[in-house]
Amino acid sequence: MSTDESVLRAWAYLMRVAEPPHTGLRDLVEAEGPVAAAQAIRSRKVPAGFNGVLSVTNVRAEHDLSAQDLDAAAAVGARLVAPDDEEWPGWQLWGLRSADTVERGGPPLALWVRGSRCLADEVAAGIGVIGSRASTSYGEHVTGQIVGGLVDAGWAVISGGAFGIDGTAHRAALGCGGSTVAVMACGIDVDYPSSHSSLFNAIARDGLIVTEYPPGTTAARHRFLTRNRLVAALSTAVVVVEAGARSGAANTAAWARKLGRPLGAVPGPITSSMSLGCNRMIADEQAALVVDAQALISLAAPDGQGGPNRGPVRRIDELTGDRQRVYEAIPGRGAITVDEIALNAALDVGRVMAALALLEVDRFVAAVGDGWSIVRD
Repeated sequence: MSTDESVLRAWAYLMRVAEPPHTGLRDLVEAEGPVAAAQAIRSRKVPAGFNGVLSVTNVRAEHDLSAQDLDAAAAVGARLVAPDDEEWPGWQLWGLRSADTVERGGPPLALWVRGSRCLADEVAAGIGVIGSRASTSYGEHVTGQIVGGLVDAGWAVISGGAFGIDGTAHRAALGCGGSTVAVMACGIDVDYPSSHSSLFNAIARDGLIVTEYPPGTTAARHRFLTRNRLVAALSTAVVVVEAGARSGAANTAAWARKLGRPLGAVPGPITSSMSLGCNRMIADEQAALVVDAQALISLAAPDGQGGPNRGPVRRIDELTGDRQRVYEAIPGRGAITVDEIALNAALDVGRVMAALALLEVDRFVAAVGDGWSIVRD
């Protein structure tokens, strides 16, 4: 086994040896490194000051399923992302350190990730869209409208993969050609709810699925509550579209406030029990009133900074230099001559002709009689 494989196996072992999150286990790993920490737990001989780790790992210490877990993750196209990996979202998760003393608080030890996108990049421009499992047609309609605006502005959508508003948010993001991140309360190879299996496959193809639970782990109520802190931490801002008086969405909202994430809520009919939680948050000034995507974006990036540096992907974004100047010198409709392009672009005719040749090969422009026009997709 190579050094890299040894480290990866150590991380996989540590991810299963205690129910996450556990501050003492994380502190041991940070002090000793993953390989030494794993060996200390197996041998039941931890350094002074870390005796608390022995009690929380006592039941699972002898059960090393690291190889099986890594194989199970690879089988579904997933990987284990540790804090020393380039795609680790360290900035977003740092705030959880202040929640070490809170039940189910603290940063994750590492994360299982399914999908080809970079985790750090996705969540750096991600907004949490959450809500009730028992969503109404009103909530689903508003979710689609908000998510469409977020995708148009280049934001990724983060949610929990559940029924109701979560699933609607994921589907809307994918339907608009955007990216979405599902943070799960089960193993990376477990589809929960199972009826969302096709949705999870689509998310893995065009976005990411994230969890701190090892492969094969089943969903449980306490794991949903633990998962909620990650939804909040990985989001630049969070909006609650619908929430009853008591709901998991309200718990995620509480985590957003705890972590200092901007929190918004969509107002709903006073006759709807599914809007009671949102209306209450707004009335108690715990959340800002959000009626559209722009209001939410203003919460996430109030000064226009810190948002995504990506917009909707367009082919023309790849143009630079003379090709860009020549392309932009041609009007959106109709055709103009080379001399007119040269005048508009402030380039000599030779450079214009060279740029036009390249643009024509890549089907950005086409010759029309004695002139040139833009090719529309």
